[in-house]
This record gives sequence, structure tokens and C-alpha cells, in this order.
Amino acid sequence: MTAPTFEELFRDCQRTAVHLEMRDAYMRSDPAFIDWSAGKRIDPAERWADWLRLVKEATSRGVEVRRARVVSTPVSDYIRFEYDVTDGLNIAAGELVRWLSRRQATDIPLPGNDFWLFDSRLVLINHFDGDSENMEVELSESPELAQLCEAAFEAVWARATPHADFQAI
Repeated sequence: MTAPTFEELFRDCQRTAVHLEMRDAYMRSDPAFIDWSAGKRIDPAERWADWLRLVKEATSRGVEVRRARVVSTPVSDYIRFEYDVTDGLNIAAGELVRWLSRRQATDIPLPGNDFWLFDSRLVLINHFDGDSENMEVELSESPELAQLCEAAFEAVWARATPHADFQAI
């Protein structure tokens, strides 16, 4: 039996899909980031149509999709890019997004990697290389890991600023 794909995990979740991001850069070789860096307008609906469709499908079934980002301040260029596309990508798809300055997260016990947590029980761990270019994923059904990730996410979420109120400076 093969492991489910990310899309299958997302489509199978029933209640919640939460994502904690803790890096200041991801895949700087991404053509969208390169275009944004060059001053080109980014149309999230065009670039990420599959993502928009996947999240809209989940939220229309009543799945709550939340994303929390722990970031250094002032923010990196990559985080500024993420901030700039969040309205047209994440918010438009139905995600709730919050931001937390890394300075405000010092006393929160955080896992060592970004993750997705589906229905408080399946953890999809994102392992990035040192240049943030390559990502491998690992799926865990460990109740202890799910509990750790859920507690970390909820602690960040409680302190974080909603996207509409966050200033990416």
C-alpha cells in the first residue's frame, strides 16, 4: 500500500487542515518568486489554480483550513512575496491566515519542521534542505507527534496577527 498524496490527504480530511510555516524563505528558484522579485504582477488564480480549487473544495465541505506563519522581522524578501500573494491565493481559497513575529514565539515549544496537520491526527512533515530548495515529506500517524503539532499550532495561532492586520515590514 502506498502513502497517500498531499491532494488525497487534503481531500480526505473531514474537519481541519492546519499548516505551520517557520522558515524565512522557500524555494527561491520558484518562477513566481523570480517574477515577483523582478516587479512582474503575479496572478494567483492563474499560477495556483489547482491549489485554489483544492482548498475551496475542502472549505465548501466545512473543513476549516488555517495557516500560521512564524517569521523574522523585518521580513525577508521571500516572506514579503508570500505576504503579497496571500490575499489572492490563501484568503481567496478560503484559508484563514495569521502571522507571528519570531520574537513573540520564543517561549512556544515548536517542532523542528514545518507541517500540515489533518483532522488532529495525521501529520505531514516538510523537510527542506539548507537552501530551502528541495522538500521531502514524511507522514506520521503518531498520536504524540500530532498532539505536539496541534499544541504548537494553537499556541502560535492564539498569539498571531490576522493577515488583514499584519504589516510585512
